[in-house]
Order: sequence, then structure tokens, then C-alpha cells
Amino acid sequence: MNFEKHRHFLRARLFETFKRQDRALDDYRLALQHDPQFFKAAVAIALIHVQREDYAQAEIFYREALRIKPGHADIIFNLGYVHDQQGRREEAISCFREAVQLKPTLDRAWYGMGMAYAALGRHDEAANALEEASRLQPMNTYAWYALGMAHHRLNNPERVKEVALYLHRIGPLSCRQLVQDTQRSDLQYLIKDMAV
Repeated sequence: MNFEKHRHFLRARLFETFKRQDRALDDYRLALQHDPQFFKAAVAIALIHVQREDYAQAEIFYREALRIKPGHADIIFNLGYVHDQQGRREEAISCFREAVQLKPTLDRAWYGMGMAYAALGRHDEAANALEEASRLQPMNTYAWYALGMAHHRLNNPERVKEVALYLHRIGPLSCRQLVQDTQRSDLQYLIKDMAV
């Protein structure tokens, strides 16, 4: 058993608990040096870099994690997320698509894909992905709002109304935002009693 990798990994966890990320990174790296196949250490390093919004470094360690465990849907999603945060939407979509092929119930990958498509102005594809995200997470008001906006941009007023009615039940504030952002005067009755 490789005790050194575990010793450094546990020290890193302790440093993270006390908000000492630099020290945690040092120990996670040492753990990975002692065992280049230490998946958890690679992921932990990537997560710290994501928290610091250092997406280029996070990408390096997510790729390292995927070298260790190829085809890991959650890590592929995370790699897509860092691509998206760097404005690399096509690469993000590719990762999100791969993640949902491996794990079709990964709702956050469907949502990420929808948002990336929307950012590229590809609203039909955005709507398709967001429909799936909303189906998988029926209480996710962010996904429902984004779905409503995608259908608004597709000039599909009936679907926008359906989404607004659903949001009125699960997230009145998101409903108000959707009605305002789509300038749907016919749906004002849904939000007339809400404080601004």
C-alpha cells in the first residue's frame, strides 16, 4: 500500500478544511507524484483551480483525471464547464454531448449544452437540450427560464406561455423575469400581484 500518497492526500484535505488552498495544492500534487494514477488527487487539484477561476490549470488536471479514468462522464462534464468558462463554446458542447452519451441522466450537462448553444445563437439546439434538462430536473427554475428564452428567440409564443405557466407554479420570481424579458404583455396577469 502506498502510504505516502494517502498521507499527502489527507494532509491536503485538512489544509482545505482550514482554507489553506496553497498548502492543499502542494500536498495533492505530492500525492499525485507518489501515485500518478491517483484519480482523486487530480480531481481535487482541478477543483481548487476552478474555485480560483484558473480554468486553464483546471483543464490540465481534468485531462489528467481523464487519462487515469477515461470515459468518466462527470469529469468530461467538468472539462466542458471549464471550456465554457473560457469562452470555448464548441469544445464545451462537444464535452457536454459526450457526457450525456455516457450518462444520459446528467442534467447539468444538458443544461450546460443548452446554455452554450444559446450563447452561440443556436436556439433550436439550445431548446432541445434545455427541454431535456428541464425534464430531468423539473424544479430547476434556471433551466425552465432558459428554455422559455430559447423558445422566445425561436418565435414560439405558445411554448413560452407553457413555460411561464409552469414557472409560475415552481418559481414565481423566474416567471416574472421570463415575462419581463420576453415582453409578453399577455402574460402580465401572472405577475401583477408580485412586488418588484
